[in-house]
Amino acid sequence: MGFLDIDSAFKTYGSVEVLHNVNISVGEGEFLVLVGPSGCGKSTLLNMIAGLEDITSGEIRLKGNLMNGVHPSRRNIAMVFQSYALYPNMTVAQNITFGLEMHKVPKAERESAMQEVAELLQIGGLLNRKPAQLSGGQRQRVAMGRALVRKPEVFLFDEPLSNLDAKLRVDMRTEIKKLHQNLGTTIVYVTHDQIEAMTLSTRIAVMNEGHVQQLGTPKEIYDTPANLFVATFMGSPSMNLVPVTISANGEAVCAETSNSFGETVRLAVPEAGSDLRSMSGKTVTLGIRPEALTDKDGADHRSTHVERCASAVGVTEPAGSDTFVTTSFGEAECVARMRADTDASSGAVIEFAFNMEKAVFFDPKSGIRID
Repeated sequence: MGFLDIDSAFKTYGSVEVLHNVNISVGEGEFLVLVGPSGCGKSTLLNMIAGLEDITSGEIRLKGNLMNGVHPSRRNIAMVFQSYALYPNMTVAQNITFGLEMHKVPKAERESAMQEVAELLQIGGLLNRKPAQLSGGQRQRVAMGRALVRKPEVFLFDEPLSNLDAKLRVDMRTEIKKLHQNLGTTIVYVTHDQIEAMTLSTRIAVMNEGHVQQLGTPKEIYDTPANLFVATFMGSPSMNLVPVTISANGEAVCAETSNSFGETVRLAVPEAGSDLRSMSGKTVTLGIRPEALTDKDGADHRSTHVERCASAVGVTEPAGSDTFVTTSFGEAECVARMRADTDASSGAVIEFAFNMEKAVFFDPKSGIRID
């Protein structure tokens, strides 16, 4: 049993089922991110935890106590909304302490809690301002302060950074991560931004069409995606997917494909599992991240399973610290991440390096990873 448990949760609106048998256990002090495309059900699940949406069937428990039917005000859960939801006619100080005032907390205690939070979030100089006088980042801090001052058992964040510009989003990500490290509070955070999910979380639940596609650490989600949806949704650029034919001969297993000229390319597969061996003679999908497909000099020298083959460069995209180079294997366009000073140019034939220790394989029909 976890600190927060979601057990066989379903949510329907009339005949439409928007959440399907969701099972997630969140440990105390954990930072869980719910990530997925718009309409996947992540905000609905967050609202069910908060008590803003009723659960159709299943259970939600906090510290072992059943939350089904419990009013939001009695759950000791604080929520930070995408829109900040600040009262425009109140000062920052009044916005932060309003909830405490409604719960009849003594004024001296309210003031002490407010000063503590203001110092933590570095908004002491804003306490007498109204929301209209604040920047987007400052409003976000005030919304967080209003949640923090209550000292809840769980924080819920519903896409809190989506209204901020790119640089401010990066800065606020850092602030939220520092906050979690300092307080050790349990957080459930919703976003459609997979970079936020990877950088903030201790675990990620990847959702699509009301189903949890995979639940794991950022490393597990990134390195060993459970299916093709997770493989392509997580990572930027996304994982390269190449059709290959498996060839097993005793202990040796190879994945056969073709380069941009149609020439056969054989990639040795290290430590192939029994499921992949059983696919000998069949076409499967090879998944490899852009950083595991590079030029021969940029390949991971610690890896003992780097396969090299020639192919033609399509386009190059300088990106500061890296250069992204496109080519094709098995008639699929692939993106390789190379060094900033790579001499690859459009139309050139160069040697690409596959780090096969980082390769994963998927069933092209079911989309499930093959072990």
